[in-house]
Amino acid sequence: MAVWDKIFSEENIAIILQEGRILLDLLLSVLLGFFIGFERKLRSKEAGIRTHTIVCVGAALMMSLSKYAFGDGADAARVAAQIVSGVGFLGAGIIVYKQHEVRGLTTAAGVWATAGVGMACGGRMYVLAVGATAIMILAQCILHLKWRVFRMKRMYSVKIEFIHTGDENLKIKELFGTDRFNHLVITREEGKVVYSATLNTDKEFSSTKLNEMMEQNGFIRSMERCDKD
Repeated sequence: MAVWDKIFSEENIAIILQEGRILLDLLLSVLLGFFIGFERKLRSKEAGIRTHTIVCVGAALMMSLSKYAFGDGADAARVAAQIVSGVGFLGAGIIVYKQHEVRGLTTAAGVWATAGVGMACGGRMYVLAVGATAIMILAQCILHLKWRVFRMKRMYSVKIEFIHTGDENLKIKELFGTDRFNHLVITREEGKVVYSATLNTDKEFSSTKLNEMMEQNGFIRSMERCDKD
C-alpha cells in the first residue's frame, strides 16, 4: 500500500496531469502543422505534410521542455532561441540553386514559420497558434491567385551568336528589348570578333520570327530559344 500511495501521490498525479496537458499541446501542433503542410503538398513543394508536421510538433515539444522541464531557475528563452536557429539551418537545406534560379525560399520560410506555430502551441498560446496558421494558409492561397498584381513577368531566354564589328551588340539589345547579355563569351575566329551570349527578354519570339531576324541582320550567325522550365 505504501508503494501505491507513493506512486499515486498528489505530486505524481500533478506531474502526470501536466504531461498529459503537454501531450494535448503536441496534438494541436500536429493538427496545425498538418494543415500548413497540406497546402504546400497541394502545390507539389519540396517540403510537404510530413516535414511541416514534424517541425511543428518538434518545436512545440522543445518549447514545452524549455518551459516546464528545467525548473524556474533555468533560462527558458535559451531553448526557444535554439529552435529558431536550428530550424533556420533546416530551411537552408531546402533552398536550392538550379538553372540560374533560387528555388525553395518560400517553402523554407514556411517551415521556419511553422516552427513558430509549434512554439506557440508549446507555450500554450492557442489563439495565437491557430490564428497564425490561418493567416499563413490564407496568405499562401491569396498570393497564388492569378491576379495581375501578383503575376510575375514571364521571361524568355535566347542563345545568340553574332559577329561584332561596331555597334551590333546595341542592335541586338534593341531587337530583344533587353539591356544586358548573360554568360557573354567573346572569341576571335579568322580575324573576326564573335560574341556568344544568352539574353533574357519578356517578349516572346517564334521560330519564324527568329529566322526573319537572322535574314534581316546578316551579322547574326545563330539564335536558339532555351526557355527555362
